[in-house]
Amino acid sequence: MYNIITVKSTVRIEPKYFSKNLKEALISVLREKYERKVDRDFGIVLCIWNPRDVSEGKIIPGDGASYHDVTFDILAYKPDLNEVFAGEVTEIVEFGAFVRMGPIDGLVHLSQITNDFLSYDKKIPAFIGRESKKMIKKGDDVLAKISTVSMKSSIPDTKIGLTMRPEGLGKLDWIKEEPAPKKK
Repeated sequence: MYNIITVKSTVRIEPKYFSKNLKEALISVLREKYERKVDRDFGIVLCIWNPRDVSEGKIIPGDGASYHDVTFDILAYKPDLNEVFAGEVTEIVEFGAFVRMGPIDGLVHLSQITNDFLSYDKKIPAFIGRESKKMIKKGDDVLAKISTVSMKSSIPDTKIGLTMRPEGLGKLDWIKEEPAPKKK
């Protein structure tokens, strides 16, 4: 889920930024410190903007930098358990499919793609259902649900597990083909 978070912090502005306008310097320092990083509370920080309520600043003896209290906004993506999202299959490998979910890819293990037995065709590459003949390959649009989240200190170390087995999930073409449930 994408979130906008307002943060209040003290920012250290190094002397190399003194030639810039204060707000430009703050944006540069904040982006360098936060963007493209994983924060356990916020998730993956995508963007920093709107510095405001900037204090006059303080200088600590022996340190050439200035310190400013500032309020700013963060756009972050934090995957939530059981969140359903639309994504694109970015890669098919022998053990599953990777699906793009905003700034990160999640893995749908082979056992979580469909209820049918799947065969891996490495020529295409794709997975093909034994009975249903349903096929999933790179570039397909899918609906998936987040089943596990392991947020680590970096984006490559963060792992997201997905499922497409529950009814109403999977490749969009499959969902359209499913008949509506009968009323009792």
